[in-house]
Amino acid sequence: MQTPTKPETQTLYDQDYYLWIKTTINQLRTGQFSAVDLENLLEELETLGRSQKRTIQNLLINLIEYLLKLKYWDQERERNQGHWKGEIRKFRTQIKDYLQDSPSLKPYILEIFDECYQEARKLVSDSSQLSLDTFPLIPIGSLEQILDEDWFPEYRCNHHNKAD
Repeated sequence: MQTPTKPETQTLYDQDYYLWIKTTINQLRTGQFSAVDLENLLEELETLGRSQKRTIQNLLINLIEYLLKLKYWDQERERNQGHWKGEIRKFRTQIKDYLQDSPSLKPYILEIFDECYQEARKLVSDSSQLSLDTFPLIPIGSLEQILDEDWFPEYRCNHHNKAD
């Protein structure tokens, strides 16, 4: 009984990805369009577009997560607010850089804003052990505010008066 064998026509793409990239760039620059591995090039470009969208989504979730921590996590606020503000600035800068490089992602970030806010609520609830109800269903700021480097949410103490 024979076992099926792999075709022996492995492409440069399969053998050495980095060399494939360098070769493809050289072929495009020198006008050797018929030599370009078009199928894999198109696949890579589609993957790159999805990756850009996924990255901006993750950055937005992380940004909102730290804004929620800053506003609602009383127990850790004093000790961590400097770190949280630093993370907020870092994520805002990364989002700004992505949007400068790819302005066509601006409508996408608006499209995913509410979904990202809801995901951030869950993540903060899990990591802080605060009830999900601690965080309002409606975003704590507009997308414009969330991305504004000078805006931070107003701190609201969540301590409840206990009967003595």
